[in-house]
Amino acid sequence: MTAPTFGMSFTRPDDEVQSPLGDDFSQTLIIETSEDASVAEFPADTPVRFSTSDTDAMAALGTGLLKDAAQGIHDQLTGLNAGADITAVRVAEGVDTAATATAIAAIVNGVASIPSAVNKTPRIVVAGRTSWRLDLDTTNPVIVALEANLGKILAVAPVDVDDTSAANAIDARESMSSERLMPIGVAAGIWDGSNVVTRPMAPRVAGLMARIDNQVGGGRPFHPFANRPLYGLSSLSRKIPFSTVDGSVEGQQMLAANVAIVAEGETGVDGAVADGGFRFIGTDNAQTSTLWEQIHQVRGTDYLIVKIIEITNEFLGRRIAADTVEAWIHSISFMLRDHVNQGDILGYSPKDKMFKASQNSPNNIRLGTLSLDIEIEPAPVFKVAQHEIRRYLPALEGMVNEIIARLANDA
Repeated sequence: MTAPTFGMSFTRPDDEVQSPLGDDFSQTLIIETSEDASVAEFPADTPVRFSTSDTDAMAALGTGLLKDAAQGIHDQLTGLNAGADITAVRVAEGVDTAATATAIAAIVNGVASIPSAVNKTPRIVVAGRTSWRLDLDTTNPVIVALEANLGKILAVAPVDVDDTSAANAIDARESMSSERLMPIGVAAGIWDGSNVVTRPMAPRVAGLMARIDNQVGGGRPFHPFANRPLYGLSSLSRKIPFSTVDGSVEGQQMLAANVAIVAEGETGVDGAVADGGFRFIGTDNAQTSTLWEQIHQVRGTDYLIVKIIEITNEFLGRRIAADTVEAWIHSISFMLRDHVNQGDILGYSPKDKMFKASQNSPNNIRLGTLSLDIEIEPAPVFKVAQHEIRRYLPALEGMVNEIIARLANDA
């Protein structure tokens, strides 16, 4: 391109601040069976993306657990014209539960290929048969696959565990060690025609996550979703005793072990979570430390990482110079500032603290490597309220003064 001898030219600098778009963290992946699903619309082992508001697509899912999962998600979206953008992978039913779980685990092991197939990255994964275990000493194969692969797509998974007792649910949770798994220790009772049947709770929780993302967070996954109603339930697989004022009850024991529950509302009962309906109670994942134990903080940080990836992609391949590096850091800092203003995070490290000389040696810079130290503080969930009730002596002194004033007026 030759500059004109007499005329003008136009240039566009490439060292300006970049604004990322973020991503839809309500995008959900379901992996389950449905023997009477339409083979043409939902071929086996093939990801298919659709909306739960598409009645034809929902009908094509058949009547199996794949359809139940999609319906369980859809039931939680109670707003106007609400539908979930989901991807479904139908696997064939095996000769037994072990074979089916193995087939589902195989899809999970290849989950990193699904975003390219459907042009969307799932951020919530609902994988079936997670409550099954060969024995009390063996981890479920789907759980093993989820732990190994969810981080590859920055996704989380609500997972069903043994719902027959608190002891079995806690034992199943003890087989996990992942900040991306949220164990749930109770199943859902739903109407199937004129009969009540037991179905997994995980899809209902996934739908709740999507609902809160969009109702409260404006599509951003920074808000916890505990103590919110679940819809479409007729009952629970078993009633778990729960009280907000008694830490010894079974529900509180399960929560202390990082196993989420669903509690029934009770009218006129102190410590009941609500007057009626079914409330999801759960904040924590299956992490073995408390640093990233609250699952909404993991999801929110994933969202920020996606934005940082988008920003950095715009700068990769450019020359390393002060103005380029400054624009890169400003872009990240301004993005984090916006999330502080929106109440998504409490704070972040100042931009002049992100770039440190100790982490950016001349030799590394010569090789084209730059390092940033980015600190953020996600907002925690309100889990426990501690009240200290004392006597208030000034009230009596006020009453004495009021009596004296009244007597003086009578005189």
